[in-house]
Amino acid sequence: MEMSEDEKPTTRQSLPQFIPKLKGKKVIIRLVSGGQPVTGTIDSFNSYEILLLTAKGEILVFKHAIATIEVVDEPRGYKPNL
Repeated sequence: MEMSEDEKPTTRQSLPQFIPKLKGKKVIIRLVSGGQPVTGTIDSFNSYEILLLTAKGEILVFKHAIATIEVVDEPRGYKPNL
């Protein structure tokens, strides 16, 4: 007997969605490969990419290449509600 799509167990776990909370905020993104960090404002994103608006224009960053994301324009003492 074969399971219907609704009955099949899902293997994908629900991960915290913090990137939508960062949209429109200025961030510093450090890449796994090293080099200079990228500073810009998160304009949009999808499952695989983040589009940053920087002083030099738009930059598309693949999520798998990101080591860290740091918010830089929050006031001191700000505690994100993640």
